Amino acid sequence: MSRPIAIDLFAGAGGMSLGFEQAGFDVRAAVEIDPIHCAVHKFNFPDCAVIPKSVSGLSGHEIREAAGIGNAPVDVVFGGPPCQGFSLIGHRSIDDPRNRLVLEFVRIVRELDARAFVFENVKGITVGKQKLFLAEIIESFQRAGYAVRTAWKVLNAADYGVPQHRERLILLGARRGERIPEYPELLTVPADDKKRRSNPRGPTCQDALHDLPDADNFAALLASDETAATFGKPSSYAAELRCLSNDAWHYGHMRRWDPSLLTSSARTEHTEISRRRFAETQGGSVEPISRFYKLAASGLSNTLRAGTDGARGAFTSPRPIHYRYPRCVTVREMARLHGFPDWFRFHVTKWHGARQIGNSVPPPLARAIAYEVMKALGHRAERSQRLLDLGDPSLLRLDMSEASELFQVEKPSTRRDRKSGAKKRKQHETEAARLAEEPRAAPFYIRTPAQ
Repeated sequence: MSRPIAIDLFAGAGGMSLGFEQAGFDVRAAVEIDPIHCAVHKFNFPDCAVIPKSVSGLSGHEIREAAGIGNAPVDVVFGGPPCQGFSLIGHRSIDDPRNRLVLEFVRIVRELDARAFVFENVKGITVGKQKLFLAEIIESFQRAGYAVRTAWKVLNAADYGVPQHRERLILLGARRGERIPEYPELLTVPADDKKRRSNPRGPTCQDALHDLPDADNFAALLASDETAATFGKPSSYAAELRCLSNDAWHYGHMRRWDPSLLTSSARTEHTEISRRRFAETQGGSVEPISRFYKLAASGLSNTLRAGTDGARGAFTSPRPIHYRYPRCVTVREMARLHGFPDWFRFHVTKWHGARQIGNSVPPPLARAIAYEVMKALGHRAERSQRLLDLGDPSLLRLDMSEASELFQVEKPSTRRDRKSGAKKRKQHETEAARLAEEPRAAPFYIRTPAQ
């Protein structure tokens, strides 16, 4: 079966990769500069070429070579350049040098001669002076030979079956002569947008989390992010993420995984004083001392954020407080609130894992967009008959030095490296050395040929 080809730029852990795969695309290459993210992407997408480089200076030819696609047509390129330069919650400057990566995105779309593109970014680019920069982006695509759907839209993941209020700008475009994709129709329509968080029409926080066992009941999760566990009765939303429903895999490839394990669930040890404050806080409000938002069982999560990377201090963005338990949610619970299935795993540390989720596009939103791209390009999605083995779990435990060694790249400049324990470090170094000895098709990427 031949599936349309997609390329993921600024891939992170792979939220958009998963959504496009679930819509029937073959995501052949993922470009990501952070080697920790590269390792996690490689674990979850073992057949996708991971290119651990910046897009700056990366050529379309190099991407084709890494992906092993020769001169085959690239149907869609998707991704979102780093957005801190014009985020609503950060320092806003249209001259921020990080914004130059947007033009690199345009260049690669042109060099790959992609039939269509999907560009996503923060809502902040659509307000105030940032609209000027958005206009420049659209003009850049047009000069490159692409038509852009106007008017552009900001989509909320909550309208596409995700129990989280999360808004993202989505630009859709196509090569001249191709049909421009439409924006996906809303799956859930709130009666009043102002009441969206407290009165959602789609899945709620309780729907997402109720069947998950309490991580605080497992001593093993103080030293690990996984343990055998018994799960409760899932909602229809949770059943899909546990791959229990008939359509859970959509048009993606099935993975071999162990559904008896509770993964990505390392515990956080709060003080008793914090627990008491968390317990006394009303759901849907902010705890006054920590300023953490507490989930409401019948509402939506607030926007899950990533915090900063190591080069900018590695500051952690707060995880919300669980609606039922007096603690912050685990990485797995964040993943549920984001629409990631339970087979999908993240880095074992809470900091990296939470950052990978906060940086990603919720897969259900990406899937809804990808369906429209599939339709516009004249493809028909077909069920995959493939069963994939996930990657080596040691990929999830690499620190920055080990991941950099594995992918043969220079270690990014950081101000802290979230690893602890000499014994664990020695174990991970051994695993990294073993992985580094595995053959690779070229020195700058790791690719497993499609079966």
